[in-house]
Amino acid sequence: MTDHQPGRHMAAEIDRQPAIFADLLARRAEIASVASAIAERRPRFVLLAARGSSDHAALYAKYLTEVLLELPAGLVSPSTTTLYGAQPDLRDVLLVTVSQSGGSPDLLEVTASARARGALTVAVTNTASSPLNAAAELSVDVGAGVEQAVAATKTYSSTLLALYLLVDAIRGGDGSAAAGLGDLARATLDMSADAVAEAVRRYRFVDRVLTTGRGYSLPTALEAALKLAETSYLAARAYSGADLLHGPVAAVDAETAVLAVTSAGQGGDALHDVLDAVHGRGADVVAVGSASDKVSAALRVPVAETAEEVAPILEILPVQRIAHGLALARGGDPDNPRGLNKVTRTR
Repeated sequence: MTDHQPGRHMAAEIDRQPAIFADLLARRAEIASVASAIAERRPRFVLLAARGSSDHAALYAKYLTEVLLELPAGLVSPSTTTLYGAQPDLRDVLLVTVSQSGGSPDLLEVTASARARGALTVAVTNTASSPLNAAAELSVDVGAGVEQAVAATKTYSSTLLALYLLVDAIRGGDGSAAAGLGDLARATLDMSADAVAEAVRRYRFVDRVLTTGRGYSLPTALEAALKLAETSYLAARAYSGADLLHGPVAAVDAETAVLAVTSAGQGGDALHDVLDAVHGRGADVVAVGSASDKVSAALRVPVAETAEEVAPILEILPVQRIAHGLALARGGDPDNPRGLNKVTRTR
């Protein structure tokens, strides 16, 4: 017999995020020292390796790299190394491996192989003593603490913040766009509570959810689909707003729930026409973000406004609460989704 209250770990970890952000910002100098070592090497290309939620964080870092550093960036396919044995020349390449646990064998192999082939390797993990940290030349500790719920929440958002601080410091920034994110995170969780409850009520009996975003918010849309699928077992699919109108919109109708991530900035502006189209097809649109009041939607979930490049760190917070609430409303336990483990070991 157990006294475990379903979802209590996930709820506590969501609520802990404002404090984690404040702590991480206080350690910005540690991350800046890693950034300085990277800047000295002057990489010409950035590769990012990750799995699961960390893959969405890596995509966020890809946008940061291409926009803020104006360097080409790409996402690694680990199987090219682990299954096919490819050995490309990686001199002048920065490889950033993102892993909450730092324990996935394929990411460990990719990192060790890339280092042997000339890449500057950096591990971004929540486990300072992990094998991945030992394999990489440099490391960044996201400092989220042990996460007991299977679904990643605090480790995901703190990884986003760590990646932003790293990229910003590489370009010589002072982290000012992220200043106050702890307080803004608390404000976002508070101001969005009523809308989150309404979103749970609206989505409780839905079977199919489509999530969408543009630019920096695309990783949030991808993470939203994953969270809804793994905690509530929904058929959730994410699309870039740029791709949604190229065919998938044909499947959108009045039975479709659409979660749109739209924050102030160019990415949010680019989503207006997309949401006009899906709203016009009768879809039930829930807009999440600091620009949610500026798009066609049936329900709007507010998020505190920030510079666009750090908006994903806050956007995901109410989405996590929606996933948590839906799992409970549908009779599940988001702390222990069926068939999932905290560390997935692939090769």
